Parts: sequence; C-alpha cells; structure tokens
Amino acid sequence: MTAFRYRRAALALTAAAVLPLTLTACGGDDSSSDAAADKSSSSAPAEEKSSAPAEGTPADGPFGPACATVPKDGAGSFDGMAQDPVATAASNNPALSTLVTAVKKAGLVDTLNNAQNITVFAPTNDAFAKIPKADLDKVLADKEMLTNILTYHVVGEKLTPMQLESGTYDTLQKSSLTTKGSGENYTVNDTSKVVCGNVPTANATVYIVDTVLMPKS
Repeated sequence: MTAFRYRRAALALTAAAVLPLTLTACGGDDSSSDAAADKSSSSAPAEEKSSAPAEGTPADGPFGPACATVPKDGAGSFDGMAQDPVATAASNNPALSTLVTAVKKAGLVDTLNNAQNITVFAPTNDAFAKIPKADLDKVLADKEMLTNILTYHVVGEKLTPMQLESGTYDTLQKSSLTTKGSGENYTVNDTSKVVCGNVPTANATVYIVDTVLMPKS
C-alpha cells in the first residue's frame, strides 16, 4: 500500500515537472511561427503600382489645348476628319476657315487633297490674325506669294510626334523648316507652337499651329 502511494506521488511530481516544459515548448513554436510569418510578409515583394506614362513621351493620338475645341462628332470631329482628304477635312473645322479661304484662293485644294502621306502645319484663324490686315490682304491677293507661303506649311511625308522632337524637313515650297520639342510641346521654326497635333486625315497628318510660318527663302 505504501509502495503504491509512493508511485502515485512520483507520477504526480513527474507530470508537474513535464507540463511547464510542454507549455514552454508550445509557446516557443507560436513565437517561431509568428516570426516566420512576419519574415515571410516583409520579404514578399511589394505589389507593383501601375506607372503613368513618362513625362516627355510622345502622344499616340491628337494632343494639345486647342483639341478641346474640336467637335465631338460629325464631319469636323477627329473621326470625321480622318475620313476626308486634308483640304476637305480642314474646311470642316471652323478654327481653320482663314486657311481654307487661302488654300482656295491659291488653287491648292486639289493639290492637297490628291497628295499622299503628307504633313500639314495648319495655322489657326488667330494665327492669321497676328498678321496686320493690310499685309494679309496683300498676300491673299497675290496668288504666287500665297502659294509660296502655303506650300511652305506642307512636308512631303507623314511626321509622327517623335519625329518632331528634333528635325529638319523639306517642304513643298522647296525650302526647309525645323521642329523641336517633346511630349505634347512642340514648336516649328522656334516661333510657331503646335496647339493641336497629330490629327489624322485620309491622306495627311495635321499639326495645328498658332503662328503662320514664313519661308526662309
């Protein structure tokens, strides 16, 4: 009987000694798991954020402040202009009415409409308004001079915005013009700013500019 009591007492002592070790071991496992989870979380690659186009990247479609004035639909819209040859397309844009009048006076409607893969730097009405009225009337009345000026605004190839970053191009007038810029900011001959660029028509790419270009020779 006494031996039995001693055995029970020994088992109780053993259990009392083992239990704290077991609990300590379990607690250590939890801490290790938490640490591993934290390490895994911190080492996981951060989710990549979608980046905006880099500043200075040429635009894919029409760009510039004056593009906001282009009608959303109809023949004068970007979609409508893309269906017509350049002189016809320009005639559907109210901001280019002075240019269209000049083109008609110079007899260049068919020339521009029948040309293939050209670039037209198209001055706005405000661009023509910068020229003193007496001088403008004189130019409009002189077909040879008018033709000389208008054909200077035409390059015999389609130019992308990227090509405008730094380039020199021959015009139909037989002299050259220069372009520079990036992103959505371009100038022609350092004086005329593109206000709505990369506008497609059936046979041309149009860059609407805020100043009339004058031939160098």
